[in-house]
Amino acid sequence: MRRSARVTIHPQALRHNLQQAKLAAPHAKALAVIKANAYGHGMLEVANILTDADGYAVSCIPEAQTLRESGTQHPILVLQGHQNQSDLLIASKLDLRLVIHSKDQLAFFDQIQIQPIKVALKIDTGMHRLGIKPQDTHSLYTLLQNHPNIDPDIWLMTHLSCADELENNYTNIQLETFKQCSAQLSAPKSIANSAGILAWSASHSQWIRPGIMLYGSSPFRHQKKDQNKYNLQAAMTLSAPLIAIHQFKKGEPIGYGASFLCPHDMQVGIVACGYADGYPRHAETGTPVNINRQEAYTVGRVSMDMIAISLHNISAKVGDLVELWGTKVSVDRVAHHAETISYELLCNAGNNCTRN
Repeated sequence: MRRSARVTIHPQALRHNLQQAKLAAPHAKALAVIKANAYGHGMLEVANILTDADGYAVSCIPEAQTLRESGTQHPILVLQGHQNQSDLLIASKLDLRLVIHSKDQLAFFDQIQIQPIKVALKIDTGMHRLGIKPQDTHSLYTLLQNHPNIDPDIWLMTHLSCADELENNYTNIQLETFKQCSAQLSAPKSIANSAGILAWSASHSQWIRPGIMLYGSSPFRHQKKDQNKYNLQAAMTLSAPLIAIHQFKKGEPIGYGASFLCPHDMQVGIVACGYADGYPRHAETGTPVNINRQEAYTVGRVSMDMIAISLHNISAKVGDLVELWGTKVSVDRVAHHAETISYELLCNAGNNCTRN
């Protein structure tokens, strides 16, 4: 079934944003993060567009397997690593690089004989999600180097938890922890996510991992228009047709809960898009949209498959396309009005809407 709301992907914007990542970290190689269906943009489609990336990063073995089966020969980093022996067999066959984030994962290497697998040893420098303890880095690195089932080309990596907060010194603490525990190890390193790439040059190292910035959204918190500041371009447009126009009197309510009362006589349009299409249910009245190059705004609550917008002083007719976010309305602005993050919006819409 095809829904009225539609997603359009902009290949040139994806290529442009990758180039911005490379310009920001000119001495590093770039792993394009295309996990979670490339943040809703389509994993295989984005991989085929971003062939200038030096490699790809995905969450899990099934994502990596799908990517390899599509024909890509690029290096692939599996961020969650392996969970069992079967994963190791697949990784060996498909030449994947697995993240080692726990001592428990090492036991699986002892139980089989395979072509040596490439790995990246992840150090928990303060995210406290995945990663080994910093004090175990040297001993585990040595163990991995000497293991017959592991390729000696071992990376070291970590993940920054607060790089999106420019005033937060915790990033410097993480970087110092990583520097100390990886001292005297000449392994290639990967630290920088999108925020690290753009704002924390000390995190660049040999491999950067651009994620949200590839899709044209700011990686920084509390700033609504950063894709302009950092010269990023929207890679996704979410749009839907205007299916009705009404004229209401001052004081008349609109939508569930009658939460919005018309402040004056006004024209209101109904757009065929809602939370079933990935538009945020909690987007407040006043969330921007664009119709015929005119900025309008939502009124009342978001419904399952409809949104009401103010057409006061707006020229529009039934059938016109309304941009919910994209090249004219930043997804960051919409996320701000919905008290969420662009990552969630892009994933939800990209995986639910009709694609052009």
